[in-house]
Parts: sequence; structure tokens; C-alpha cells
Amino acid sequence: MNGKSSRRRQLLQFRWKEYGLGYLFMLPWMIGFVAFVAFPIGWSLWNSFNQVFITSEGFKYTWVGLDNFRRMLIENNAYPIILLTYLQEVLLIIPLILIFSFVVSLLLNEKFPGRGWMRALFFLPVIFATGQVIMELFVQGAGELPFMEQYNLDVILRQYFSETTASMLLGVLGKAVIILWYSGVQILIFIAGFQTIPKTVYEAVRVDGASPWESFWKITFPGMLPFIGLNAVYTIVDLFTFPFNPVLEIVRSNMFSPTTGYGYASAMAWLYFAIILLLLGLTLWLTYRATKGRGELR
Repeated sequence: MNGKSSRRRQLLQFRWKEYGLGYLFMLPWMIGFVAFVAFPIGWSLWNSFNQVFITSEGFKYTWVGLDNFRRMLIENNAYPIILLTYLQEVLLIIPLILIFSFVVSLLLNEKFPGRGWMRALFFLPVIFATGQVIMELFVQGAGELPFMEQYNLDVILRQYFSETTASMLLGVLGKAVIILWYSGVQILIFIAGFQTIPKTVYEAVRVDGASPWESFWKITFPGMLPFIGLNAVYTIVDLFTFPFNPVLEIVRSNMFSPTTGYGYASAMAWLYFAIILLLLGLTLWLTYRATKGRGELR
């Protein structure tokens, strides 16, 4: 027993000498994570199972179990509709952003005069259109497309599609500017991904007589699958935290309502968070399955 405890102590000393300095460097981050991330998340989860009242003495908690979730899904007709509507819009916008950024990055990866300036031009919205800036731009109407009113697209879409489909399409068209503004990081990641594909592979298939179309589907697209998955994850997180997100607006309004409060709003937020985690998990799983057979994921 003494021999085992001595060896265990020596192993711990060895590991501390090897990794102790790294742990010390990580200590400020771990303290910050616990204080500013882990604790608020845990407190929010606790609130979702309670009815929270703000009194003169502070917060008062009354355990209600899953009652907040039941009220949110059954009694509240607005939240499930807003959540599903926004989810449908996001599921349409995400592929559009990925396709747009992929095509633009293909063009910007080619050699032509002024390529550096064009890359900077597509990345500029990421710098300027953030936070309060993008909110002010949308308030001033900069996020709307003028041709929608000029050509009466509202009337045309409602004439040929159902009310739900037309509203969804109009919502996506109304956010067409977002597709441009929210594609800068994705374009940058795709351009970096193109650099990882060796030029010698393209030269080899060109010697074998493969056309550019064939080389794209046999080399470029398979090689870019991990970066497509990465951009999909980034886009999901980016859009679900969009400043004009109607789901976050209704969560905030219920948080400060005297009839609902923090507990009810926390239940709303956790359902929203669960949907985001589900989409992220599905995206990572599809990326893993798509890249596993080609040996891209290690």
C-alpha cells in the first residue's frame, strides 16, 4: 500500500511539474468562466423551475417544477408561434449564407487585380455592422430592399403561395441584406480552407483530363466539408443571437413582467437554448459523417 501511494504521489508530482505551469496560465480563464458563465447558467436553470418574485428583501423563490414549461407551451400561444416562425426563417437563411459565402470565396480565391481590396470589401460589414451599429442601420431602414415595394412582391407571393409560406419567404427576402452583412467571417474561413488543398492535386487531375467541374466535385467540395460544417456552426450561433431576434425580445419582455418574471423567462430561454444545442449537435454529426469516409476528420 505504501509503495502504491508513493508511486501515486510521484505521478502527481510529475504531472504537476509537466502541466502545472499550463494550469496556472489557465487559472484566470477558469475563474472567469465559473464566475461569469457557469454560475449565471446554473442560476438560470434553477430559475426555470421556480416562480421568482422580486421583493424588498431580494429574490423570493417558489418551486413549481415543470409548470413554467407547461405554461409556456400550452397557455402561451405567442411564444411557440414566434419560436417556430423564427426557426423556419433561420433554417432558410443559413443555407443561403453558406451558399453565398462559398461562391464569393471561390471567386475571391482566384488571382485577379485588386483581389486584396475585394476581400477587404466583403469583410468590412463584419467590422461595422455589429451591435448598436446594425440596430441603428435597421431603424433607419438600411436593412430593407426597395424593390420589394416597387414590384409589389408582397401581393405576388401571397397570391401564389399560402399565407404561412408567403410570410416566411417575405421574411427571408426582407433579411437579404443580412445575408451579405453576415457572410464576411464565413468567406474568410472558406478562403483559408481553399489554401489547405494542395495545388499539386489539381495539377494531377488536370493531367488526367478532368474538367474544372469534375475537379470541383471530386477535390474541392470534399476538401471543404469540414469548413462548411465549421461555418454552419458559426452561422447558427450568429443568427440565433441576432440583435433583432424576436425570440430574445419576448424572453426579455417576460423577464420584467410582474405576471411572469425571471422563472418563466428562464424556461423560455432554456427551451430556445435546447433547440440551438440540437441544431449544433445535428450539424456536427452530419459534418462528422460526411468527412469520416474521406479521412478529413482526425
